[in-house]
Amino acid sequence: MSLITNVMDHSLDDGYAEAAARKKSQGEGGLPKTLRAKLGLAGGLVLAALVVTVGAAQARVAAPVVAKERQELIDRVDKETADADKLQGSVDKLRDDVSARQRAALRSSGGSAEADLVGMLSGATEVHGPGVKLVVNDAKEASSGGDGSNPRETAGFSDTGRVRDRDLQRVVNGLWQAGAEAVSVNGQRLTALSAIRAAGDAILVDNRPLVPPYTVLAVGDGPRLSSDFQNGADGLYLHALEQNYGIRATISTQRDVRLPAAPSVIVRTAKPDTGDSGKTENTDKTKKGTS
Repeated sequence: MSLITNVMDHSLDDGYAEAAARKKSQGEGGLPKTLRAKLGLAGGLVLAALVVTVGAAQARVAAPVVAKERQELIDRVDKETADADKLQGSVDKLRDDVSARQRAALRSSGGSAEADLVGMLSGATEVHGPGVKLVVNDAKEASSGGDGSNPRETAGFSDTGRVRDRDLQRVVNGLWQAGAEAVSVNGQRLTALSAIRAAGDAILVDNRPLVPPYTVLAVGDGPRLSSDFQNGADGLYLHALEQNYGIRATISTQRDVRLPAAPSVIVRTAKPDTGDSGKTENTDKTKKGTS
């Protein structure tokens, strides 16, 4: 308590107090004594006040111009955003129209069972039925990397417990091999032409970025699909990722899972080669040789 009392009673250090007293006794410090020094101080104060006043006046004059320019930029941003939204709506509408025409082309055989099977296997139609739900997520340590808001801001992509594109590829291929009839990842329906790849630290499915957790739905015989996948090479690979890198994965059988149609299906047709073109070409060569 004595120390606190001393600090409160003697807030100014003794050395500073002695120096101030010495300057005061010697006539040093305080306001200027001579007229010239007083005039210099007054001139400095006037100049400082003038600079502040001029600066404030200029800022006040320029304020409406700056505000106008800011509002014009905001208006331009709003207009360009509205135009982009309008164009995106047109793109979505045209994409839906193209997809509908492609599905109609696949059903052109009159809705036969074969056409329905082709539409299902190609991803052109929505499907539902029993299956499995597999959820794969980054490790908890990876999710707390960076500043905590983005799990993909840490360095060392390969050993931080994050799911990579080739991990997801093996999971999907393992489900196909186990007997899945249709597969989707985070709502993206996979087809025979789908690609799962990486762009930087993000995983893309058909050029659409995905964020963890990755929910993989597969239609098929649920119990058998789950058992065959977990006992297969890709299921064991996923289990090794859980053990060694902390990647989280859960699989469960589902009575009914619904998979959307693929957003865009490329229709390709093939015709059997009858061999007529080859015979014609050989005949032409023979004629040229004998002429």
